[in-house]
Amino acid sequence: MSKVCQLTGKRPITGNNVSHSHRKTKRRFLPNVQKKRFYIPETGKWVTLKVSAKAIRNINKLGVYAYLKKLERKGVDTGVKL
Repeated sequence: MSKVCQLTGKRPITGNNVSHSHRKTKRRFLPNVQKKRFYIPETGKWVTLKVSAKAIRNINKLGVYAYLKKLERKGVDTGVKL
């Protein structure tokens, strides 16, 4: 399962593990991506999305339909047919 949010585009980034003696080794920071079903009452359909925790918070705040419309206006391709 790829760790990329379909709505915000968050993806893994790289950085360093830093030990007490400041030796650095490479590591990955993974986004908190969850697979979640959302019901869109305006269309009467269920949609399954892989979304980050931040996207879930935005959906709770705005509503799934309004958030998808906002992203559509920005030109973000979410892969969801409204």
